Amino acid sequence: MSMFRRRKTILVDSDILVVGGGMSGCGATYESRYWGRDLKVVCVEKANIERSGAVAQGLYAINCYMGMQWDENQPEDHVRYARNDLMGLVREDLGYDIARHVDSTVHKFEEWGLPIMKDPETGRYLREGQWQIMIHGESYKPIVAEAARKAATEVYNRIMVTHLLNDKSRPNRVAGAVGFNVRTGDFYVFRAKAVIVAAGGASHIFKPRAVGEGMGRTWYAPWSSGSAYALPILSGAKMMQMENRIVLTRFKDGYGPVGAYFLHLKTYTENAYGDEYESKWYDHTKELVGDYIDRHPVPTCLRNHAFLEEIKAGRGPIRMVTKEAFQDPHKETVGWENFLGMTIGQAVVWASQNIDPKHTNPELTTSEPYVMGSHATCSGAWASGPSDYAPSDYQWGYNRMMTVEGLFGAGDTIGGTAHKFSSGSFTEGRIAGKAAVNYVNDLGSELPEVSEREYEDLKKVVFQPMENYEVGRNEIVAGTVSPSYLLPLHGLQRLEKIMDEYVGGISSHYTTNEPLLTRGLELLGMLQEDLDHLGAEDLHQLQRAWELQHRVLASECVTHHTMFREETRWPGYYYRADHPKLDDNDWHCFTLSQYDRDSGKWEMEKAPVYHIVD
Repeated sequence: MSMFRRRKTILVDSDILVVGGGMSGCGATYESRYWGRDLKVVCVEKANIERSGAVAQGLYAINCYMGMQWDENQPEDHVRYARNDLMGLVREDLGYDIARHVDSTVHKFEEWGLPIMKDPETGRYLREGQWQIMIHGESYKPIVAEAARKAATEVYNRIMVTHLLNDKSRPNRVAGAVGFNVRTGDFYVFRAKAVIVAAGGASHIFKPRAVGEGMGRTWYAPWSSGSAYALPILSGAKMMQMENRIVLTRFKDGYGPVGAYFLHLKTYTENAYGDEYESKWYDHTKELVGDYIDRHPVPTCLRNHAFLEEIKAGRGPIRMVTKEAFQDPHKETVGWENFLGMTIGQAVVWASQNIDPKHTNPELTTSEPYVMGSHATCSGAWASGPSDYAPSDYQWGYNRMMTVEGLFGAGDTIGGTAHKFSSGSFTEGRIAGKAAVNYVNDLGSELPEVSEREYEDLKKVVFQPMENYEVGRNEIVAGTVSPSYLLPLHGLQRLEKIMDEYVGGISSHYTTNEPLLTRGLELLGMLQEDLDHLGAEDLHQLQRAWELQHRVLASECVTHHTMFREETRWPGYYYRADHPKLDDNDWHCFTLSQYDRDSGKWEMEKAPVYHIVD
């Protein structure tokens, strides 16, 4: 009997289906219940919402908080900040929409029990830089998850969603999703009037610096498999700015974040010879990007650029000067607790290498690229904006609805809204949830219809890797190498190598060009063909197989966007060697793509950038 035939099919009906149980998914679930008291709200998560998503381990800071009650910042200020950091290209309507609501989200977190540090003199939240507030965040995600769990009609943990379903009579309308339980193997068909994609962005599409047994050691969550992008892409939604990956400066080997040290401990960097180096690259950088180098604060990518140029000049390694700050016992405690509470692996690495930052200035490095729409990039789906604020070109449906009717997004999924992080992602989930409720209420009797044939065909597709393994498992040549199937790990390593060498990863100093990108697309096409022969020994490998499928599709999208934008907009994140300078005359615009799953073709176009905030 075929593998797919053995699996039970379970049908679940809902009004609103939330795919992903991270911060944005919890926000969407919570708010959908608030506005849709009588609606059936279902949340689906491939792990467990108690500890899923990028905030799973905890955080020591909330990175997006205005402080409007104390007149610390206004929403317009955050829009200006994000626009400046992204070299002029953000969806200001979407960013403003998050910024005007994010404070109320943070106040809810505190009401639910999140400990937020206070300044003992003023009583205000303790700041770490302009936008961050300090928290005791080990319980951050469980607190937020509890609110979502109480709001949901049902939470389905341990279900990997592989595909969205489209309305059988109206292909450009969403009708639900399919997936499988990673523990039991049951096949789930979720029928829904509206779907909110709140899945994770894409790590592990570029080769990380830590490989082999340490390949899971990345800065961004290794389980972020690009589903936030693959699911909308496959449904026909337009994507935007997928070339806008991020590269983070991190402590070497442990990927420990550096922001808290710079902001709270007032540390700084130097080259191997103890010299300040950023000012040396001012003229060089100005030639590439013009007046953007004179903005305050200096855009993050440009600080990366100076770091990379100094390394290429042979004056590395770059170190963070911690010895001065760590002489203060309080700062020393804060420095260690920052990692012990958030990135414990960095503390372990330092211990294993005999590095005490009180006596040794630790090395910094740059990470492999990540595509994360909730972080410092604008990658993600092209979404309709708020009715009271968005220009007409940005309005075609309900707020946060993609170009597929009834399909909404939040967090990593939605493009154009950089620097929203955990609080902003939850807030955007709330915005999407409210909009989805309005959409469902307005539907009336014209409901989407799921094709039984479509989901039965998808069932075969979903379990095909296990069938491939079952048929070919006795044909192993040596070790795990088989002429009949490709294991998910081997496919992932192949993907990372292609993206690293051809699309601007660490081995090429983040540099690419049209011939490299063209060859990269050819190799990705070959890999895509070979994915028909993926093999999965068990359900765990089946999950990895579908995570790989999502990563490959997201990577194709990234590569097409990188080829389409013929300039270097974000030096320090990546470089087009054949178009090395920023070009505001031709490329002060958004890049959009749309995938046709029947033909496998990609269509690219430009969209205007509107500057709404002065």
